[in-house]
Amino acid sequence: MQPIVTERVRIALWGTVAFVLIALAVPWFMWRSDAVIAGLPVWIWWHVGWLGLASVVFYVFTQRAWGLGVERGENRG
Repeated sequence: MQPIVTERVRIALWGTVAFVLIALAVPWFMWRSDAVIAGLPVWIWWHVGWLGLASVVFYVFTQRAWGLGVERGENRG
């Protein structure tokens, strides 16, 4: 019986997540903003939030998909 989510689909999903994280790394839409929150520019807070999100995503990746596309599955023949 085939798994519900194949390895190829999982690779595509993690690739999409990586692409979104990379695309959001530079807040180009805030370049001309001079807004300040708690004494720091809003783009600094963007980076703090992005780093937190990237850390959580990387942790989940290491727990669920480490070796995806690199190592062979245990049940393959």
